[in-house]
Amino acid sequence: MIIIVKNKDTLKFGDFVFKCCIGANGFSKNKIEGDKKTPIGTFALENLYYRKDRKVKPYTNLKIINIKKSMRWCDDIHDGKNYNKLISSKLKVKSEKLYRYDHKYDFFIPIKYNWENPKIGKGSAIFIHITKNFKPTAGCIALSEKDFLILAKLINRNTKIKLY
Repeated sequence: MIIIVKNKDTLKFGDFVFKCCIGANGFSKNKIEGDKKTPIGTFALENLYYRKDRKVKPYTNLKIINIKKSMRWCDDIHDGKNYNKLISSKLKVKSEKLYRYDHKYDFFIPIKYNWENPKIGKGSAIFIHITKNFKPTAGCIALSEKDFLILAKLINRNTKIKLY
């Protein structure tokens, strides 16, 4: 089955309909790093990452990874080797901190957008993550924690997400 997000506030998976939010500037076929747009297309999902120090390990058929303080996601357009990849804070490049003080990334699943041989500047760190207020994101898809955990139970490593 495929997760469907075809407007700025609704995510569907089978018979389930969840409230969500997307990038502040809507959807785009031509995503650019920092444009606050959610990329259009159908993409695979990666692993489920979570904050073990804050949350109970979720039930899911995805591989689960504990977020550590040193984990970052490279969004540096000057780093062709690590762009749009999980990295360590030891690397001194521009990156998205994954171990955050807010609760946005207590749970998240990377969307495999611009994943294989990523094109520099075409967008990075596109995740399904949690939100408390449904304010627009920087390009990700955000759900309430309750809905995220329900979705996590329903999906598996073959699930794809269609954004349009």
